[in-house]
Amino acid sequence: MSREKFVKIISSAVPVNIENIDTDQIIPARFLKATERKGFGDNLFRDWRYTKDNRPIAEFPVNDKTKYEGKILVAGYNFGCGSSREHAAWAIYDYGFRVVVSSFFADIFRNNALNNGLLPIQVTPAFLTEIFDTIDKNSRAQFTVDLEHQTLTNNSTGHSETFAIDGYKKECLLNGYDDVDYLVTLRPEVARYEQAATSR
Repeated sequence: MSREKFVKIISSAVPVNIENIDTDQIIPARFLKATERKGFGDNLFRDWRYTKDNRPIAEFPVNDKTKYEGKILVAGYNFGCGSSREHAAWAIYDYGFRVVVSSFFADIFRNNALNNGLLPIQVTPAFLTEIFDTIDKNSRAQFTVDLEHQTLTNNSTGHSETFAIDGYKKECLLNGYDDVDYLVTLRPEVARYEQAATSR
């Protein structure tokens, strides 16, 4: 298995309360030279996290480690729009996030995320507002992501919403599989089918 299993995460969250965050803002095009998935996290939100002379912008939430941390990224409506670059999902995962919460995701980004071990959770606008408000009041507030039951819970309020996910992608996340790993698990079934076919 190439990834850690994803079953349940209890974590604080990092808020980026901006709508229409596109893939070039997630990982600028000038950093797409590498073909391996590692190292992209250093340049996640690069132009928002650093000045032009490469000084960290302390007030940007992803940089503010004294206030925000966790495996959950919470973003505004229409996250991941723009180009289809898979590197956007690579950068978020490589940085250390395992979940992205928004009230709407671009379809291509959603698929890229799921293909790379990153869980995109779409919630209602009202619940997203509640989550941002909770983090604003307590930057270390905890949230529970239960993939098996497909729920996201705001531990501070007790409010919870269910989220949709493709059954195949859910199985891959729960077991830590990528597409190749999943196909490998089917070898016994393929062998039984071939044996049955040759014995007819």
